[in-house]
Amino acid sequence: MASPQGCGVKVSVLLVASASAALLFLLLHSLSPSSTCPSSSGATVGYRWPEQIAATADDLSWLRSQIRLNSLPEPPNTHSAWHSLRKGINPRTRASQLEDLVSFKGISHYDGDLGDHTSLPCPAELLVEEHHSNYGEPWAGGRDVFEFLASAIALKSSDLVLEVGCGTLRVGLHFIRYLDSGHFHCFERDELSLLAALRYELPSQGLLNKRPLIRKGDDMNFSGFGKDNSFDLIYASAVFLHIPDQLVWVGLERLALKLKPEKGRIFVSHNIKFCSRIKEECSKRLEKIGLEYSGNHTHDSLLFNHYELWYEFRRRGNKSYL
Repeated sequence: MASPQGCGVKVSVLLVASASAALLFLLLHSLSPSSTCPSSSGATVGYRWPEQIAATADDLSWLRSQIRLNSLPEPPNTHSAWHSLRKGINPRTRASQLEDLVSFKGISHYDGDLGDHTSLPCPAELLVEEHHSNYGEPWAGGRDVFEFLASAIALKSSDLVLEVGCGTLRVGLHFIRYLDSGHFHCFERDELSLLAALRYELPSQGLLNKRPLIRKGDDMNFSGFGKDNSFDLIYASAVFLHIPDQLVWVGLERLALKLKPEKGRIFVSHNIKFCSRIKEECSKRLEKIGLEYSGNHTHDSLLFNHYELWYEFRRRGNKSYL
C-alpha cells in the first residue's frame, strides 16, 4: 500500500500539469483568428455614431433636476432684480469692457511692458461681442435654426451645406462643429459680418481646424465654391427679404444646379414674397429652373418665446427623401 506522502506528490504533479495545460489553451485561444471577431455588441472599430442634434425630454428633465438640486430660484423678472443677484462680481457692461480694452490696449496680468502676447489680434468691438446684437432675436436662436434644419433632412456629418447670407455665423457655427472638415460653405456680402466670423467666432470657438469655405459676394455668384459641389442642404435665413426679386430668382436658378438629387433641399425663412407676388406664375417659374415647392414648416425656440416659418424646395420630380 502506497504511503500518504507518495499520494501527495502525485496529486501535486497532476495539479501542476493541469494548470500548465490550461495556460497553454488560453494562450493559443488568444492568438487564434477568432479573437479578432467583432464583439457581441456589434460595435465596429472606427465607426462614428451620429451626434445627437436636439435636446430630448430626458435632457430637459436632467437639467431641471440640476436646477432643483442646487436650490436655484426662478429667474428674476426685472432687470434690476437680476443684477441684484450679483455678489462679489464686478459688473461690466459691454461698453465699459470696450472702453478698458481700447484704453489699456488689452487686459494684461504681466508686470511691465513685455510686448504683445497675441497671436491673432482681435478688434475690441469683436471681443465684447457687439455683433451678437446685430440680429432681431437673441444669439441663442442660431441653435434653434440648426436643430430644425439638421433634423429636417436627417443631416449626416459627411453632408455638404451652403448658407446664403451666413452673417457672423450665428447659425453656421453649429453646422461647422457638427459637419466634417470643409463641409460647410458660406456666402456673405457684409464685410463687418465676415470680420466677426473669421477674426473672432471661428478662433474663439476652436473651429479653425474645420476649415469652412467662406466667400464674400453679393451677386449670387457661387462659382467660388467650385463646379463639382453638390449640396445636401442650402438655406437662407431672412436673406431673400432684403434682395430684389429678380436677383433672388437668379440665385435660385444657380442653386438648383448645385442641389443634390433626391436628398437635396433648399430652405428659405420668413416669407417667399418673390414667389407670392407673381401668384400662379411662381410654379411655372420654379418648373423652368428645375425646382418645386414642397411645403412650409415652423420651429419653436428652446430658450425664448419665438418661432420661425420656413419654406422648402427640392429638385423637380424628386421623391420624398425621408
